[in-house]
Amino acid sequence: MSDSGDKRDRVIAAQRMPALPERFTPLPRRREGFCFGCGPDNKAGLGMQFFADDNSVVSRVAVPDHLCGWGRVVHGGIITTMLDEVMGWTAIHLLRHLVLTKSLQVQFEKPLFAGQMLWLAGRVVEKTSEREALVSAELFNPAGERCATSQGVFALFTGDAAKKLGFLDPDLVDEISALFPR
Repeated sequence: MSDSGDKRDRVIAAQRMPALPERFTPLPRRREGFCFGCGPDNKAGLGMQFFADDNSVVSRVAVPDHLCGWGRVVHGGIITTMLDEVMGWTAIHLLRHLVLTKSLQVQFEKPLFAGQMLWLAGRVVEKTSEREALVSAELFNPAGERCATSQGVFALFTGDAAKKLGFLDPDLVDEISALFPR
């Protein structure tokens, strides 16, 4: 399917999805970036945006056709990516740290299909130490049926620690740290 077809499917799916409850507010979004999950400049990516209340972070996304496995079934790696993204942003927002995924476990319960508006929700299960947290997520189809779950262990970093370790550009560390002050 063409880029315009993928965009059309996402718009149609978004129109069918009820509005988020008022308690969810949009998380700040970088103006640029090529992250496959949430980067606004990655035309082949998912373009995920995130919303939060006091206890969770959620996202809605319609997966484009080019990210399918058999037929219109969403590829398991894409499902895993979406769950990892919502868990990562959950940890960043609720714990106010930069994060890297240490481990991730996914349970696939029902198939998901391209073009449907899917709903994800992440929450912090436990901050196990100053440097680590356990986070979970669920993925729902438009009918509200849970289709996949995940749990991940995330390494937590202050901005200074991330700069010292050099896994992110220092300007990016400053930008993200400013969006989510401690």
